[in-house]
Amino acid sequence: MVQELKYLKETASQTAGPYVHIGLTPNFCGIGGVYESDLGASMVNDETLGQRITVTGRVFDGAGAPLKDALVEIWQADAAGLYNSPSEMRGTADPNFTGWGRCPTSAEDGAFVFETVKPGRVPFKDGRLMAPHITFWIVARGINIGLHTRMYFPEEAAANAEDPLLARIEHRQRVETLVAGGEPPNYVFDIHLQGERETVFLDI
Repeated sequence: MVQELKYLKETASQTAGPYVHIGLTPNFCGIGGVYESDLGASMVNDETLGQRITVTGRVFDGAGAPLKDALVEIWQADAAGLYNSPSEMRGTADPNFTGWGRCPTSAEDGAFVFETVKPGRVPFKDGRLMAPHITFWIVARGINIGLHTRMYFPEEAAANAEDPLLARIEHRQRVETLVAGGEPPNYVFDIHLQGERETVFLDI
């Protein structure tokens, strides 16, 4: 006889909690012997081509407090606008550049830091060139689905003005939430999850 399963109930949803750090950045959590260094901690080496830049920032909640348990990842093209990916068909990306980085926010002030290179322009799906940008992915306790956004460069005003994705943002005053502060080679990109200064997040 088949047992009726009417007593089963939906499992309560779970957030990322502290486990995202334990699983993805064990050295940061004080757990040694898993990886020599946490994956994504270094994107460049001495032979990486392009302009070296530093991107720092913090992730803020709706009350304006920095999240000290968030995890931030970035993806980007190399200095020539090529991705370090098997699906890259336009050429060969710089073998000395990973194109991907991962950084937990500091338990002290909630800051993240990436040492990378300024990316080149890449084509949109219709062939139009996008402005140089870095894609961000953010997870933390209370965020069930990772959030995607982009960082554009303040000195690329002309390229930003013709970027196909930026052109699709209806409320034009919100475009500035995707443009970094600072100047070469040091940029600041703060991410606001809610509130008046909420960052534009992308459904990708």
